[in-house]
Amino acid sequence: MWLWALLPVILAVFGTIGLWVVYAIAVSNNTVNITAVFPYISTCGSYNPQSCLFSQICNICCVLALWIVTIRFQQIRDLSCASHLNTASLVLGFISSIGISILGNFQQSVLKEVHLLGALLAFFLGLAYFWVQTWLSYYSPPSHDRWWVVPVRAILCSLCTCFVICMFALHSVGFPSEAAMCEWALVMCFFALFGIFAAEFRHIDFHKLTVQKKGMNTVSDANGVWTLQEIH
Repeated sequence: MWLWALLPVILAVFGTIGLWVVYAIAVSNNTVNITAVFPYISTCGSYNPQSCLFSQICNICCVLALWIVTIRFQQIRDLSCASHLNTASLVLGFISSIGISILGNFQQSVLKEVHLLGALLAFFLGLAYFWVQTWLSYYSPPSHDRWWVVPVRAILCSLCTCFVICMFALHSVGFPSEAAMCEWALVMCFFALFGIFAAEFRHIDFHKLTVQKKGMNTVSDANGVWTLQEIH
């Protein structure tokens, strides 16, 4: 069902537009001064009123990311590629997605330590998740899109790795503007990596949630009490 391909696209487009809107609001109300220093994403989202919008954007992105991570895990497993690596990707994806919510709800100006924890979870474990997905994409059953999905995903993961290293290195030696630019580029690459899942999700035929075990039947006694009985 090709409609599932819209899910990662929605996350990528919504997250990208949302963060740049937060940046525009922060610049327009002078809570950041781009002539002095280029701001980090977290700096733009630290002050009212854009802090409320920033939190909501991160929460929605967190939910969408959790949904995508779960579907991707199930898709790989249904392709007879169940493995410990696929399970590890599910764990990494879940924790990094929760990190998005943490950094959005605990602003830098309120609880900096918790905010930094969320950023570390989102960036480092998120990067690890996408590297694992690159590996799984290469070794999963061939598809019509693998010829371009794997190299593009590998290139974006390599860029993200470089941006993470440069961001921390530049910040530590006193180049905050350059470090902030690396952070923005890193997050845009992350959104692009999520968007690439559309190529795999468009091949999903069906997705359902089973809440009832097969072979069970409901019966009612004389008192009107319903019970489950197994069908032999």
